[in-house]
This record gives sequence, C-alpha cells and structure tokens, in this order.
Amino acid sequence: MDKKKVVAAPHPQRLDLIFPGKLMAQLKKMVQLEFLGDGPVDYQRLDEHLDGAVALIGQMDLPAERLKKAPDLKAIFNVEGNFYQNIDYDYCFKKNIHVLNCGGAYSQAVAEMSLGMALDLCRGITREDRRFREGQEVYLADGCRDSLLLSGSEVGFIGFGNLGRAMVKLLEPFHCSVKIFDPWIPDSIIEEAGCIPATLDEVLKTTRFIFVFAGVTKENQGFLNRKKLEMIHKDAFFLLMSRAAVVDFEALCELTAQGAFTAATDVFPIEPLAVSHPARNNDHLLLSAHRAGGIPQAFSLIGRMVLDDMDLILRGLPPVRMQRAQWETVKSFASKPAG
Repeated sequence: MDKKKVVAAPHPQRLDLIFPGKLMAQLKKMVQLEFLGDGPVDYQRLDEHLDGAVALIGQMDLPAERLKKAPDLKAIFNVEGNFYQNIDYDYCFKKNIHVLNCGGAYSQAVAEMSLGMALDLCRGITREDRRFREGQEVYLADGCRDSLLLSGSEVGFIGFGNLGRAMVKLLEPFHCSVKIFDPWIPDSIIEEAGCIPATLDEVLKTTRFIFVFAGVTKENQGFLNRKKLEMIHKDAFFLLMSRAAVVDFEALCELTAQGAFTAATDVFPIEPLAVSHPARNNDHLLLSAHRAGGIPQAFSLIGRMVLDDMDLILRGLPPVRMQRAQWETVKSFASKPAG
C-alpha cells in the first residue's frame, strides 16, 4: 500500500529535535515525508507540496485559500504548543480537518519547574547561593528566619488545564490545601482532583503560593491587573508560569520591587527581556528565561504524540493524544509565539 504524503515545516522547532533517532525512522516508515526545512516557512514551496498531503506538521499560516490546495488534508499537527490565529478554523471544522496542539507535552516539565521555583522562593535557595558567593552568607537558623515549608500550605491555582493538573499531582506529597479558579472548568472536576473551587479574589487573598497557569485569550489579557495584584498578602509567593499577557507585568514588577509580595516568572511580555528592564534588579522577583517547558524529553514526547495520532488518523480513527481545537474556544486564544 502506498504511503500517504505528510508535509513538515516545523519552524521554530527542529524536526530532528521532535523526532530524534528511532522516532524519525518510525515517521518515515509510516508516511511519505516531505520535509521543507527547519527555517522560516517557504510558502511557495509549501504551496507546491500541498496537493495530495494528508497531514501538515508545523505552525504555518493556513488561510482558506491555501487549505483548498490540500483537498486530501486530514490533520494539522502544531508542534510549538499554542493555537494561533493564523489558520482558518471555520474551514477546518467544515472539512473535518483535525487541528491538533502539542501543548500537553510541556505540562510535566513546567509543573516540575513550578515546584522548583516555589521551593526556591520559600527557602531562598538561589538568593542564599548569591550571598555565599559574595561572602555574605549567614549560617544555621539565622539564615532561615524568613524560610517556611511548602508542606501544608494554602495553595492557589489560576487555571486548571494541562499545567494545573500536572502540578496538583506533584503537590500530593506536600498535603497542601489547593484552591482553584478556572471559569472554563466545572466545580465537580476541581473537586474530583481533591481541590477546592474558588473565586479569583479568594485565591489572591487567601493563599500563600499562587500559581498562574491560565492561557491567554482575547478576553482575559491583563485580567491580573494592579487592583487584583494588590490583593496578594505581603508574605505570599506569586508564580507566573503560563503567559505574561494575563498579568499587568509592569505592575507586578513595581509591586514586588516595593516589597508588596515575592514573585517568580518564567515568561515575559516581550522576549528577550530588555537588558535595562528593572525586573533584572528586583530582589523580590525570581527570573527564568522561558525555559520551564522546552527540555529534550518534552520535545521527544511531542514526536511520540504526533506519531500516535498520525497512526490513528491514517486508520480512520480520531486522535486521542494531542489537544484538539474546539470550535467554541479556539478563536478566543491570543498567545503569541515565544521568543
């Protein structure tokens, strides 16, 4: 039986990073692969290869005019992690083309980084490392006067999608009380996870560790504004782990610089962050260069997920591994490409 044609233009990802070694061999055994390179998409070449393609791998611009050139198309595999507004989703839904997203592949990596950053904040790990290197270390109990346990603490999540669900499992040994605000999730699902449904204000006002896992939509950009951030207690820790656009980032920097609370962030409104940005000199802000999710194991998991769903789709079955675009929500997403 002839192999079906699949076109790959995965920029900004690298195909060999997503399909290392054996995974690449499996992909080439499964389909006739037309790889257009790892660089920015050459749309003239892409258009030339669309006829006969049953699947696309990448985040390329796909207006209806381009999609019409691929009458056999069954699936679009986004291997970057966000539903961007560069696809004619109405056309895809009308033609039963699966638009699939690999965002779940990063969940465990981001959750573990979130846990690490929370432990860093409450125990001063990197702060004390810097003091030690400067010859300013303080030994024994005198160096722990502002430390506390994550165990048994009041924890809050803003968002309970893939990231939140991975994180709640990691917190199980810490026996925390977890309050969750997510208007897209029924209370019963939160309760089944052993957590407590809460309003946004309750999470901000009453929890010690606040994890922001919410994706950004057209409706919620900047919803964690200065007024909301001012509800956070002085002894609380605020961890921004999803997208910077959900927060008034400048207000976050100003409030933490004033000592209103302590925070950590893995994401920024513009990346890379300007060298002169005051966040770089803020002792109440733990910084990470958007590196929570992008580890080699996460990238190879993306490849595994693509292969699993590709096999199902080629056999006439629905995909089950990757996140499917939903008509009710996909056009609300407003994430921008990272970096």
